[in-house]
Amino acid sequence: MRHEDPAIDVSRQAGGLLYVRVRGTASFDNAVAYWNAIADAIEDRPAQLLLLIDELRGPAMSEAQWKQLVAEIGPRLGQLRIAHVKPHGLDTVEYCVLSAMGAGLDARVFEDERMASLWLRYGSPET
Repeated sequence: MRHEDPAIDVSRQAGGLLYVRVRGTASFDNAVAYWNAIADAIEDRPAQLLLLIDELRGPAMSEAQWKQLVAEIGPRLGQLRIAHVKPHGLDTVEYCVLSAMGAGLDARVFEDERMASLWLRYGSPET
């Protein structure tokens, strides 16, 4: 089955925020494509915060795929604080978060954009 290329919209907002929305079919190749687009945008003009709205549909990536993705792209992200919003469901969120944290990234996954935005700006209530 052929996966369509993802639609990737990247914009900048006040306070060093990079806002990214991706739509299309969930696949490893599409995840690599949008994370490379994010890394390219950060290398062009650094950002401190990333609000990623991931509207890809389809089966979730495996733990091994998440680890490979983080190993490939993670070093290009620097000290970026990442809020990854998955409004269609969190699927295997633990793979994503644990892989990111293991690579030294400050990342969390949310179902709600508003909560993700609050966490990006102010951190967790526990901190």
